[in-house]
Amino acid sequence: MLTNRVSASQAIDFLHLAQNLKITKRTGWVRCNVKGSESIADHMYRMSLMSLICGAEGVSTDRCIKLSIVHDVAEAIVGDITPTCGISKEKKAQLEADAIEDIQKLLGAGSSVAAEVKELFEEYEAGQTPEALLVKDFDKLEMILQASEYEAAQGMDLKEFFASTAGKFKTDIGKAWAAEIVARREAKGEGISLQA
Repeated sequence: MLTNRVSASQAIDFLHLAQNLKITKRTGWVRCNVKGSESIADHMYRMSLMSLICGAEGVSTDRCIKLSIVHDVAEAIVGDITPTCGISKEKKAQLEADAIEDIQKLLGAGSSVAAEVKELFEEYEAGQTPEALLVKDFDKLEMILQASEYEAAQGMDLKEFFASTAGKFKTDIGKAWAAEIVARREAKGEGISLQA
């Protein structure tokens, strides 16, 4: 039988681990020498806000917020692994699955909270539910929105981030928001036209 609560000790241990999400900078921005780059937690937080305000029909807002919060939680252990890190998709998936197991143990393997974290992580990774598809779009949207802000603030050319997402949005909201971000970027003269 699953228990509904984690102990105070388990909660504080997990929250200490989650600090890594607050202090670990996103790899792509570090690689591009962005000054004052966002942390993993910064990224997850704005995705949660996207989930809150999107008003998407046929999806659970609460589920999207939870998916946004959990989708990168394994990075508290493994860090922000990107395609430029030289780690295969299979190896990354295994490292993250192992990290989720460690997080479950930390939260108490028999707790409903531990089970929910694993379920949310796996749902996001599978990308099959309407909520997971939308949150995957928010993951890319948050990145290009952040790229446009860094370009404007620091005079950088971060077109590679736009190019990596062009044509990859699956939801109507994802496509519309990406088109808006790209249009605003182009209006400022920051880069070439890219199809959202």
